[in-house]
Amino acid sequence: MDHEPSTSPQLPPDDAYDSAPGGLPAAAAGGPGRIVLAATPIGNAGDASARLVELLTTADIVAAEDTRRLHRLVQNLGITVAGRIISYHEHNEAAKTGELLDQVRAGKTLVMVTDAGMPSVSDPGFRLVEGAVAAGLTVTAAPGPSAVLTALALSGLPTDRFCFEGFLPRKAGERSSRLADLDTERRTMVFFEAPHRLEPMLRALHERFGADRRAAVCRELTKTYEEVIRGTLRDLLRWAETNEVRGEIAVVVGGAPEREPGRPEDHVAAVNGLISQGIRLKEAVAAVAEDAKVSKRELYSAVLAAR
Repeated sequence: MDHEPSTSPQLPPDDAYDSAPGGLPAAAAGGPGRIVLAATPIGNAGDASARLVELLTTADIVAAEDTRRLHRLVQNLGITVAGRIISYHEHNEAAKTGELLDQVRAGKTLVMVTDAGMPSVSDPGFRLVEGAVAAGLTVTAAPGPSAVLTALALSGLPTDRFCFEGFLPRKAGERSSRLADLDTERRTMVFFEAPHRLEPMLRALHERFGADRRAAVCRELTKTYEEVIRGTLRDLLRWAETNEVRGEIAVVVGGAPEREPGRPEDHVAAVNGLISQGIRLKEAVAAVAEDAKVSKRELYSAVLAAR
């Protein structure tokens, strides 16, 4: 997720840790190499698991999206990373994935962490997992905090079925096209958004899904100033227009309501449209009836009556 500018003291450049002296620590004797995707706190350092602490202090290599953030995390946890720390982010994934996989082949334990939450979920890590799977290397995970699931759970919207859409495209045309694809999505949808783009995003949701669609803006989850704003898209847009929004944001939107089935007569044109494409009458009726939630028999009769 996008991050709020930090007021922490200036830390060394991101790649400074790559050339740390001492090289790679010895791998565990006789043990095969492996990759561990380790979830990190999304805000509150107290959410770090005991397993995360153990992995950070024992791994041969720690690949971090931002080594400065990793440095702050281990300081907060009061621990020391014994292995080599390598910067691994979206801008160098292609160049460094092969090197990391070679180290795993050589028997090293590699722990992958991102700035917050689970690696590879809207964060670096997918390319590493993809390469490891193709190479037959062991990949596992140390699960933990998730901004997606936390926002979903706090939203007050249905949680039985949901989908994660990440960040919408920044360009208005591409964003509109993506939302058009989601127009009939019945599941609850979870998005990420940067604070300075939240207002135009909510306006686009409002225009596409309607003012009365239920939604929630979840801000600074697990942090001191955690805030969850619930209401309709109309309510949330008004809130964003009149407030200075900061921090990391997840937006949860309710799924599309079920369509009213209507009368069989209303769907005769759709059946005839399929017939004009060469589809047989019975097959066309079955397809339209299923989509429109109307009786096949009544729709078939309506088509014949209209001829």
